Amino acid sequence: MLVGLGIMPRLAHKMIDVGIIGFGKMGRIRYDAIGENSRARVVAIADPEQPGDLPAVRWHSDPQMLISSPDVDAVIICTPNYLNKPLTLHALAAGKHVFCEKPPAFSARDVEEIIVAEQASAGMILMYGFNHRHHDSIKLAKELIDSESHGRLLWMRGRYGKSVDQSFYHSWRAKKELAGGGILMDQGIHMVDLFLMMAGEFSDVSAYVSNVYWKLDVEDNVFAILRNDKGVVASLHSTMTQWRHLFSLEMFLEKGYIVINGLLTSSGAYGEEAMTIAKNRTRAPAAMWSDEEHVRFEVNNSWRSEIEHFLQAIEKKTPVEVGSSQAALELMRVMDKIYRHA
Repeated sequence: MLVGLGIMPRLAHKMIDVGIIGFGKMGRIRYDAIGENSRARVVAIADPEQPGDLPAVRWHSDPQMLISSPDVDAVIICTPNYLNKPLTLHALAAGKHVFCEKPPAFSARDVEEIIVAEQASAGMILMYGFNHRHHDSIKLAKELIDSESHGRLLWMRGRYGKSVDQSFYHSWRAKKELAGGGILMDQGIHMVDLFLMMAGEFSDVSAYVSNVYWKLDVEDNVFAILRNDKGVVASLHSTMTQWRHLFSLEMFLEKGYIVINGLLTSSGAYGEEAMTIAKNRTRAPAAMWSDEEHVRFEVNNSWRSEIEHFLQAIEKKTPVEVGSSQAALELMRVMDKIYRHA
């Protein structure tokens, strides 16, 4: 022990043993992120099909077997939406920490029920996977807004959508009883969450939800206007009839604007993640485009950042700051208002 030199040995910590329920695309992403983290390891996977490339990881066909396993400390839920609530409740009751993908449930009332279980779980950590908050561009935008270097936030515009084809009819996302909703529950929920991150709670909601093209059991377009008590207005268009994948979040402030176009994803379908920043744009008739500052983000650090936040909360017994159950409740209250108004 080199105390005299001011060097203390790093204390060894117990590895957090993780089980993943659902091993599709998201389960794989979470598995890889845990593999990059020294705090945890994946010891079990529950999925209808056994992964053929992970012989060292125990496989269960029944998620309840994984949840009841004594060697599993934390459960990551990457299942179709309708399973999120019941699996979360079962895992908390079994004394497991829980990380669950969005949506937390189908309604705010469902989340209230989950919070009751969380409070009765003797200190288990519950976190929800709203991954967009962990993108570097989103973090930088939040820092700039909070610094008030561009003045007060006035309004926001968010567009988020994707292109689908006839194969979408055969997926669980096309069935309301399994998905809970259409493009709003699938992608729009992320944009609503970012609105809440930047501006706080919204009290007034008006919306139009339509199914003008695919004519499925779930909506293919959502147009919503949100307003909070500070007068910040946010407009949302989430769609699967724009025939391309698109992410755009525009934030306009008293002294400039912050625009994020594109989002780094594993598929690359949304293009590069780029931010445009401009200050002092109130001089008439218009400021020059050359005044803008452009920032490009080349690495997607969001997955490892999110998993690190979850594991750190478990190890240090600290509250979840991003993706808490209370944040999920606030989000689902807005989602409920959009669906009710429509």
